[in-house]
Amino acid sequence: MYGLIGKITAKAGEREALVAAILSGSGAMPGCRSYVVARDAADPDAIWVTEVWDDEAAHKASLQLPAVREAIARAMPLIADFGPSFPTVPVGGTGL
Repeated sequence: MYGLIGKITAKAGEREALVAAILSGSGAMPGCRSYVVARDAADPDAIWVTEVWDDEAAHKASLQLPAVREAIARAMPLIADFGPSFPTVPVGGTGL
């Protein structure tokens, strides 16, 4: 499995629009086992995206899906900064 955890900071006041934009493209993504968008509890403009994929190739392939590309296009103007991003190797847990 392949995992990715990343922080994204929205432009001031745009967090909810960013969440909606990102989630709009997260429907049918082959190889995706989990895709969670969460509000940062301490930063009113930040979100965390936690992903689990069958493998890194499935993640890379998802970036070519029309719905994902449209979501990225909607999200980019709302983003102030990409924070840290951490690749992981999920080993199991609830939902996996």
